[in-house]
Amino acid sequence: MFQHLEPYAGDPILSLNDAFQKDPRPDKINLSIGIYFDDAGRIPVLGCVHEAESRMLAASGAKPYLPIDGSPAMRKAVQGLLFGADHEALRSGRVATLQTVGSSGGLKVGADFIKRWFPGTQVWVSDPTWDNHRAMFEGAGVQVNTYPYYDPATGGLRFEAMLETLRSLPARSVVLLHACCHNPTGVDLTRAQWEQLVPVLRERELLPYLDLAYQGYGDGIDEDAFAVRLLATSGLSFFIANSFSKSMSVYGERAGALSVVCGSAAEAALVAGQMQATVRRNYSSPAIHAAGIVSQVLGDPGLRASWAADVAAMRDRILTMRRDLHGVLSARVPGRDFNYFLSQRGMFSYTGLSAAQVDRLRDEFGVYLVRSGRMCVAGLNTGNVERTAAAMAAVIS
Repeated sequence: MFQHLEPYAGDPILSLNDAFQKDPRPDKINLSIGIYFDDAGRIPVLGCVHEAESRMLAASGAKPYLPIDGSPAMRKAVQGLLFGADHEALRSGRVATLQTVGSSGGLKVGADFIKRWFPGTQVWVSDPTWDNHRAMFEGAGVQVNTYPYYDPATGGLRFEAMLETLRSLPARSVVLLHACCHNPTGVDLTRAQWEQLVPVLRERELLPYLDLAYQGYGDGIDEDAFAVRLLATSGLSFFIANSFSKSMSVYGERAGALSVVCGSAAEAALVAGQMQATVRRNYSSPAIHAAGIVSQVLGDPGLRASWAADVAAMRDRILTMRRDLHGVLSARVPGRDFNYFLSQRGMFSYTGLSAAQVDRLRDEFGVYLVRSGRMCVAGLNTGNVERTAAAMAAVIS
């Protein structure tokens, strides 16, 4: 019955992580998968999350299905986090929000929605982008194209080329944008560049689709919502998928949301209804435990403050690792500019290493990176950063 199926080659990042787990070398270093590790190499359990779960356990009772669109408390908390508690878009009821199975679930629900209600519309993603962006939209039957983004010569952004491409797109084209901490490059638009981008999106009648998986890892929790709030204030309609996997260290809970900012409350009601229909055809309703964690942490002032402090500590540790890596590499490979490690933001950096150099890192030194050269900076710590830099210097020289 199933002999005609093609074998699955596996996800390149998850397969690489599996290979790392099987590597017997005791000094191996995993800089591939996008998970935050503390300085001891462990996934942290945040105090605010532990307290939220303790309260949930103490009050535990029946576990009914959540509504199709998820927990009302979580959805309200997500809206306040993204837009600010008193944003006009919220006061006027222009935002429809779903609790989703991680931001991946939100992206897929949005992709299915776009295929149904914007037939013939194509999606444009940055070159490069997270591999699963392409897979999810193509899986929904939407054609995916790319716009210029990363400049390998400078380790920065090809902003003018990006704008030129977007100015040429058909109306109602979907443009996928990383709100902060771009995955995989770590290269972000500045605030001034976002402000230049908005008129192009408006004039060309483009539909932005923001992915915000790393809120708080760039400049701060509110600061990293700048693009979301700018687009909402500008009057544009757009999608925003966000996640708490990294910021609350709750990867396996699949705690995410999808919000759509509309032109009016009437439009938002139509969107909310059709997004619920999309979810019903998919997974019916999201997880009650994930909703409880997020709504407890964001809804309690003490837990919210504790969470903000934890996120700041994680962000600062990543910045320290960037500086340490930059310092060792600059000393070991004089004459080469590694400043891009300092200007790129968030969990990831494009190292500039070739696939062959990445292979050497893995085979000779036990340092695992994605073959594109993407490195998860959060996998570095005080015990391995110098050894990583020395290995990188060896394959560069």
